[in-house]
Amino acid sequence: MTVRESGNATRVEGSSLSETIRRDVEANIMSGLWAPGERIPSEQEFMAQYHCSRMTVNRVLSRLSERGLILRRRKAGSFVAPPRQDSAMFLEIRDFAREAAGQGRPYRHEILLRRIEKLSEVRALSLRLVPGLPVLRVLCLHVLDDQPQAYEDRVISLEKVKAVREETFEAVPPGTWLLGHVPWTEARHTIRAINADATLAGILGIPERDACLVLNRRTWHQAEFVTDVDITYPGEGHELTGQFSSTTGQVVSLDVPHR
Repeated sequence: MTVRESGNATRVEGSSLSETIRRDVEANIMSGLWAPGERIPSEQEFMAQYHCSRMTVNRVLSRLSERGLILRRRKAGSFVAPPRQDSAMFLEIRDFAREAAGQGRPYRHEILLRRIEKLSEVRALSLRLVPGLPVLRVLCLHVLDDQPQAYEDRVISLEKVKAVREETFEAVPPGTWLLGHVPWTEARHTIRAINADATLAGILGIPERDACLVLNRRTWHQAEFVTDVDITYPGEGHELTGQFSSTTGQVVSLDVPHR
């Protein structure tokens, strides 16, 4: 297997060799260069590339495995771990395309806007970030049974998720793409109610001032911002229900009825 370099293999002054290897592997995963499920270089390949001992490589890979970034399989090697679906989270984000396929229902998504811009002062303040951070702004409408089901307004950090710069989202919606490419270590959900203004009402096909449910999701990786999205559902015919086990703390079921 050929070792593919991310461009970050240069030793950072003051950092240990193990830190350099860890940083480079993490960069390859976060950039999308190494996709979920892909086999990463072997210990021998890392040893040859970084001119280090097997012990150093093994220590780095063990730590990455403990953090959930890679999966180590005896005799088979190490693989990029799929993005974590933490069942202890309050709500799991829906994958509209997968749900529709499982139910045999027609689904499509429409990208209403896709452009690179700088993080606004309002959003930056909410995220406790510096205004002007380069982000990809995406507006997407999810349509099920030819009826608008949800509208999302999303920003994605171009500094953290470099691979998204070239992604058009024509084949898969933004949320599905991120779930398949980007691991996260922290997430936050907030639910609030709003009344639809004229623009939102037109997008969702509902009367102006109708009640809507907004689910906000923010994710970070090692304290670095990944994405922030508002997913807005028409209030009528929708509810969010989470069921938890008192013994395991896990989500037993999650239901979001459709209109």
